[in-house]
Amino acid sequence: MHIGAVIIGDEILSGKRQDKHFNQLQIMLAKRGLELSWTLIVGDDPQQLERALRFSMSSEDLVFGFGGIGATPDDRTRQTVAKIADVPLIPHPEATAEIEARFGEDAYPNRILMGYLPEGSQIIPNTINRIPGFSYANHHFTPGFPEMAWPMVEWVLDNRYAHLKNQRPAAEQIIFVQRGRESDLLPVMNQIVNDYPQLKLSSLPHLGEPPHIEFSLRGEAAEVEQAMQLIKQAIDQAGFVWTNQLIQ
Repeated sequence: MHIGAVIIGDEILSGKRQDKHFNQLQIMLAKRGLELSWTLIVGDDPQQLERALRFSMSSEDLVFGFGGIGATPDDRTRQTVAKIADVPLIPHPEATAEIEARFGEDAYPNRILMGYLPEGSQIIPNTINRIPGFSYANHHFTPGFPEMAWPMVEWVLDNRYAHLKNQRPAAEQIIFVQRGRESDLLPVMNQIVNDYPQLKLSSLPHLGEPPHIEFSLRGEAAEVEQAMQLIKQAIDQAGFVWTNQLIQ
């Protein structure tokens, strides 16, 4: 299963706040042998948000959303999800009960609006202030506040995806090519992509001293070993030098 993230908020794009969700989500997934496939950062503009979520919700990926689920006019995640899914935004009995339990009469008339969720949603418990997030299909939306969002993501992973573990590539090999050019190694890279479609190939040129190319292959151990041998042969034939460790 591919895993994505949608990070929402003008304050991130404007630089008023620095995003912390991307790195933390990587850490939480890595503990379970998982990793991100993609991430989007989008502001509060209704059209941009709808475009981003339409892309996201058109996939079967597991997606975590951060931000935009409050009751102020710039919080549009709940409404946008309902629009894309073509379902009404309705009072969710569990969500409204949590908000009423937290705020009593002060839940009305405004705070209770955060309990209006796209029909068919499930709530994500919020241990900090009891205002829940929500799951719609394979998408899971949490507040923008890290202290609330991260425990909610952990809860989703533990309670709804406990079976989803150890999907990261099992093996990785890295070599460093000195006095080499990527263009001369394109044929062998294309061969690996065609012959080993399950592998993840990365070629990262470095212009610093010493200039070099960092090659990485990730995937099933036997295939990584076979494909890396092809790369090494191509490097030798081109007259370049490769090492397992970068020599300064």
